[in-house]
Order: sequence, then structure tokens, then C-alpha cells
Amino acid sequence: MKLIRASNNKFIFHLGKREKLLLVEVLKLYPRIPSGHQPLSKSHKTPDREANQGLLNEALAEQRAECKKHLRSFLADPHRFKEDQTGCRLSLSASEPEWLLQILNDIRVGSWISLGSPEPPMEIKLLNEQTAPRFWAMEMAGHFQMQLLEAMEGH
Repeated sequence: MKLIRASNNKFIFHLGKREKLLLVEVLKLYPRIPSGHQPLSKSHKTPDREANQGLLNEALAEQRAECKKHLRSFLADPHRFKEDQTGCRLSLSASEPEWLLQILNDIRVGSWISLGSPEPPMEIKLLNEQTAPRFWAMEMAGHFQMQLLEAMEGH
């Protein structure tokens, strides 16, 4: 994923054919962070803790649903990925890289949580049929996050 062009309102990236397929497959995994995972407070002394936690969970569920809807339209947009001989060009508006980083972060962190929140380095011997796809999702989401961050830093 390489930044080709950037202006005040648009970013154009080049992705190889396999890279595009990987990005699309990773994005389809959204959301990964389990519902109710984010506590309102670490303190158990919060007034109306359960009611307020319920409100937070409800708000987060609405946000995830809206992001998932936006992501579906993002991926279905025929002008989003324009094919060329070596892959495709991905067009993003000025606000979409940050949004995409948030989506990728949810996938990365949610995959890490599903692996049991292991401390690095994760031992390869822990990989099996169940954990390998989660590890792959975590690593690929991190890869695309770094590519976006590097492109944004240079701009």
C-alpha cells in the first residue's frame, strides 16, 4: 500500500492485487472487539454503575452498527478501487484514513483479545486451527495500519 498522491481532500494509494484482497478480507472482520469489553470505569464505586455501563454498551453497539454500515458501502463503492495492470488504486477522502485506522484498530485489538491478550512475543507454538486466523487478522490489521500511518506521516 503506497501513497501515490495526496491533496487537501483526497488520498490515492496503490495496492497490489493480493494486497487489495487481503485488505478487503481483513476489513470484512469488523467488528472484533467484544460487546461489553470496554468498562465505564475500573472503579467499582461508580454510582449507577450497571445502568451507566448498559448505556455505554448501547452507544457502542449503535456506533459499531453505523461503522459496519459505512464499511459495507465503502467496500461496495465501484469508484473506491480502480483496477490497473499491477493492482488497483484506492481513493480515500480526507477524513477516511482516520476512520479506516479506527476500523483496523478494532480488528487488531479485538483479535488480540480473542487470543487471550497475550504479552509479546506470542509463542508460535500457541498457533493452531483456532488461533492462527485470529493471529493473522491481528497482524494484517497492524500491517495496514502502519502503511496508512506512514503515508499520512509523509503528507
